[in-house]
Amino acid sequence: MFPLYRARKQAHGEPAGTRLAIPKMTEPSITLSERAARRIAQILKAEHAPLMRVSVEGGGCSGFQYRFDLVQDQAPDDLMIERDGARVVVDPVSLGFVLGSEIDFVDELIGAQFKINNPNVTAACGCGTSFAI
Repeated sequence: MFPLYRARKQAHGEPAGTRLAIPKMTEPSITLSERAARRIAQILKAEHAPLMRVSVEGGGCSGFQYRFDLVQDQAPDDLMIERDGARVVVDPVSLGFVLGSEIDFVDELIGAQFKINNPNVTAACGCGTSFAI
């Protein structure tokens, strides 16, 4: 429980040990499109890697940017997304930035790339590689 919320509850006469129930998620908070799943599965097979990690880091002209890495292991607190042979993990810190997003793969005239359709983004740079929340 967040410390500020706990302090407010205690100030309003609720016992200090009171906890909120955390609902269990029935669906992944991040989804993979069919195209992304197909491309990720191809990459994992070709590179002999079991997982792709998607993370958010500071950088770019808008403040944040996505990072895609092939990794061997999943951390205990990672979220795992699986579809059609693709296995993607997201760490809890990055999850807060990409909640509700869809990972897609686009193959356009200017090139092929993974694209994250993120409903939390409030601004993006002109080239599309960084974003703000």
